[in-house]
Formats: sequence, structure tokens, C-alpha cells
Amino acid sequence: MNVAEIYSHLNGQEHILVHKPHLWGEIKSVIETVDAGICRTKVSAEKRTPGKMLYSPRAFNDAFKRGFNKLDWEESRTSYWVTADQELVRKTMTLSPETQKEAIIAAGKTPIFSYNQTDFVKDRIAVEVQFGKYSFVAYDLFVKHMAFYIGNVIDVGIEILPMKALSAEMSSGVSYYEGELYNVLRHGRGTPAVLLVLIGVSP
Repeated sequence: MNVAEIYSHLNGQEHILVHKPHLWGEIKSVIETVDAGICRTKVSAEKRTPGKMLYSPRAFNDAFKRGFNKLDWEESRTSYWVTADQELVRKTMTLSPETQKEAIIAAGKTPIFSYNQTDFVKDRIAVEVQFGKYSFVAYDLFVKHMAFYIGNVIDVGIEILPMKALSAEMSSGVSYYEGELYNVLRHGRGTPAVLLVLIGVSP
């Protein structure tokens, strides 16, 4: 596959190129080693394209996972505790999970365990490969990467997305680079408040 487009939010790409250029090279090499041709394995059951062979999101995800895992990029989770008291959530948000739980209990509230998971993390750079529905990308960009950033796990979040021309060859409802670029830009230059890189890929 090829890198077709790149958007650097809050100089996310520049940060990587200056501080960890070898990781940028690894990301590009993984993308380039994914063979889109062997990922066209899904038979369409939709009325608009009955029987047509489509690209499979699962096949893409598996191919990217193999590539990143070979270079020691691993899944990561950040855990935290929440409650219904908004002031208490604000006070405990930046604390360690253990301290969050203790503070919520001490305040007489019920702590609820939660976590965020990201596909691949290495040396404080997170990569999400997203060939899913629109809502998943919004969660990645405005919740997941932010949670890892605030939790001091990452410095930059990267979102790999299909270009529209590629998503058109997949099941309906798959997110695409052009649409998510618009969603980020319309929030203004400072939102979300985490360094991001959007990468649009094509076969």
C-alpha cells in the first residue's frame, strides 16, 4: 500500500521527524509492505453490489498487525476509574489509577473501572489502524489518543485511514481520510489538544 495523504495536527509529524525519525520510517515501511490485493476477500451481500469482491477490513487489520508486531510495536492499555460526580472526575483525572480509586471511595462515591486500548505503541508513539465505522475514528481522535496523552503514555497519536477511493471498495459505512480530515479541521487548530498525524492510504 501507499501513503497517499498526510495531515499533521499540532505538528505531530514534525515532532516524530525531529525526535524519532526511525519510527516514522518503520510506520511507512509497514504501510508499504501491506499487499492490498490479498485483502480483497469479502463477498458483498449488500443490495447495491451483490456478489462483488470487496476489500476486507479484518484482512487489512491482520496485515498491519503482522507488520507492526514484527517491528515490536505492541498493543497498550491505559486504565482509569470514573464516577458520576463531575467535580470528582476533574480532580482525579490526572492521578494514577490506584489513587483515582482511593479518592473516589474516600469521597463516598462508587468507582467504576474503565480503560482505553490502542493498537500499537512504541517509544511514546501510538498508531491506530482504522478501517471501521465512522464512530470508531471519532472515538480514536477525540477520546483514545487524548487519554493516552493525558496519561503520559504517548506524545503523538497516529491514525491510519483508507482514502475515499479505497473505502468505496469496502462495505458501506467505512470511514475515510477525507471525511475525518474535515472533522478535525472544523474543530479548529487547537482541538483535539494532542499531537496527531492522519495518514490516508491507498492500494
